[in-house]
Amino acid sequence: MRVSRLEPSQVDAGTAEIYDAFLKERGNVPNMFRTVAHRPEYLRTLIAHFRTVMTTGTVSTKLKELLFVRVSQMNRCEY
Repeated sequence: MRVSRLEPSQVDAGTAEIYDAFLKERGNVPNMFRTVAHRPEYLRTLIAHFRTVMTTGTVSTKLKELLFVRVSQMNRCEY
C-alpha cells in the first residue's frame, strides 16, 4: 500500500499555507512533503529540520541539492 500525496484542496488551512510557500519558492510542492501532509504536525517539524540541514553547515546548498538528486537516482526514485 502506498501513502497518497495530498493535493492543495485536501489539506487544512495551515498546511495550505505551507504549500503556498513552497509554490512561491520552488514552483511546486515536493512529493515527500505532500505525503507527510497527512500528519500536519510531522510536516511542520520535517520542514524545520529540512531547512536547518539546507541552510547551515559548511557544505553549499547547491552541493546538498546535488547529493539529494544523486541519492534519489541511485534509489530509482521517480523524480
